[in-house]
Amino acid sequence: MKRSSAWYLAVLLVAGCGGGSEAGEVEMAETEMAETEAMAEMDMTDAGLACVVMGDVEGRASPLQELSFSYDGGEGLLCYGAPSARERVVMGELVPYGEVWRLGANEATALHLSAAATVGGVALEAGSYSLYATPGETEWTFHVNSEYDRWGIPIDAAVQSTEVGSFMATPSATAGMVEMMTFEQVDGALRLSWENTQVDISLGM
Repeated sequence: MKRSSAWYLAVLLVAGCGGGSEAGEVEMAETEMAETEAMAEMDMTDAGLACVVMGDVEGRASPLQELSFSYDGGEGLLCYGAPSARERVVMGELVPYGEVWRLGANEATALHLSAAATVGGVALEAGSYSLYATPGETEWTFHVNSEYDRWGIPIDAAVQSTEVGSFMATPSATAGMVEMMTFEQVDGALRLSWENTQVDISLGM
């Protein structure tokens, strides 16, 4: 049975206040937490969700990042190379407006789904996909592609021919400077943040 983080906190607080056996309660909480984490890792492995790595990841300027997330009916894994701004102007220069971008660095940014989902309004079956984007100052176009186990560039006509859908999203300003590109799950969406720009990819059944 999975326990919430609030449950673990309650157990630790009770133990700290002398309720029950302190050592026993803490040990039980730690054991259940370890079991829950192990089950989560097992679920991801059983679902075939794993990042594709090409070559050596050691010493990469843009490290491989993984975002595990949940949605109604399934589990997901997003894999991407995370570049840093390093005092460069990112949006509009390093990442030109109006040109297709691989949403990161190195391998194609990959989206693995254990069950059917709707991503940005595009209905997808369980499986693995790559995500690309065409950024703009006021609107972005995201492209969902069936070819995911490849290097992220070039994004030529052959790659674009395997696109399975696209959708639009509106960017907004971040609260502050984001040095390294990152994805996180926020309010049922996958949020990309980098430099002074963030954009949400809606996620659902």
